[in-house]
Amino acid sequence: MIKQNIFTGFLTGIAANIAGVLLYVSIFSKVGMDATLQDAIANGYLGKIIALGAVFNFIPFFVFLKKKQNYHARGVLMATVAVAIGVAIYKFI
Repeated sequence: MIKQNIFTGFLTGIAANIAGVLLYVSIFSKVGMDATLQDAIANGYLGKIIALGAVFNFIPFFVFLKKKQNYHARGVLMATVAVAIGVAIYKFI
C-alpha cells in the first residue's frame, strides 16, 4: 500500500510538471507549443522550461501534506528530484 501511494504521488508530480510546462508555454509564448519546444531544444533552454514547470509541483505537494497523505507527498518530491536530475543530465550531455 505504501509503495502504491508513493507511486501515485510520483505520477501526480510528473503530471503536475507536464501541466506546468504546458501552462508556462501557453501563457508566455507567442507561437505554438511545437514551435516553442523546438526552439527551446535548438537554443538549449529546454531544461529551464522544464524546471519552471516543476514549480507547479508545489500545489499537489502541499495538498497531500494538508490531507496528511505523507507518502503521496513523498512521491511528488521524488518526481521533482527525478526531474531535476534529468534536467542536469540533459544539460551536461
